[in-house]
Amino acid sequence: MSGFDGALFASTFTTLFVIADPFGNLPVFLALTSRMTPKERKRAAWQATLTSLAVLTVFGLFGQYILGFLHISVEAMQLSGGLLLLLVALQLLSGSERDPGSPGAANVALVPIGVPLLAGPGSIVAVMLSAQDAAAGGSWAIVAVVLGVLLVHVVEYVTMRFANPIHRLLGEGGTIFLTRISGMLLAAIATQLMVNAVLSIIDAM
Repeated sequence: MSGFDGALFASTFTTLFVIADPFGNLPVFLALTSRMTPKERKRAAWQATLTSLAVLTVFGLFGQYILGFLHISVEAMQLSGGLLLLLVALQLLSGSERDPGSPGAANVALVPIGVPLLAGPGSIVAVMLSAQDAAAGGSWAIVAVVLGVLLVHVVEYVTMRFANPIHRLLGEGGTIFLTRISGMLLAAIATQLMVNAVLSIIDAM
């Protein structure tokens, strides 16, 4: 009986950590929750983490079947995710992000923070590939993938959980400045997602 697959654990954690980029996404989280109270921001961090974990778990278990049944390609997921992030980026750049009290504002933790910022097309594909490796490697390989996914989400939650002291440190002016910078960065991420999808489609032709 083989032991714990440390290589698969490290590969899963590192890949998801780099793609999700919890520290790099912290400015975006602060920008999207800038008008929330500290208590609401804590709840948003928890909801975003759970949303990401739930989505990656579902796709890790049933991803191949879901994409096959719906006839959805990875490139289509990248394009749609990029378009959604681009719309959010434009809101941040124009200063039209929603108030917490407005309809649908509570859902920013689910969309776009949970999906597709944390659990985006790249993370979904990475989890699906790790799940395939785990299925071929036995029970310890499955444990390694599960622990890798869980550890990434622990890091994501802790990063967003301590957004409140960072927000207090920045103040109102610093938060507005960070919001505009985050909009630019998010627009670049969205554009890169769509460019990658187009290049993949061209390569497949």
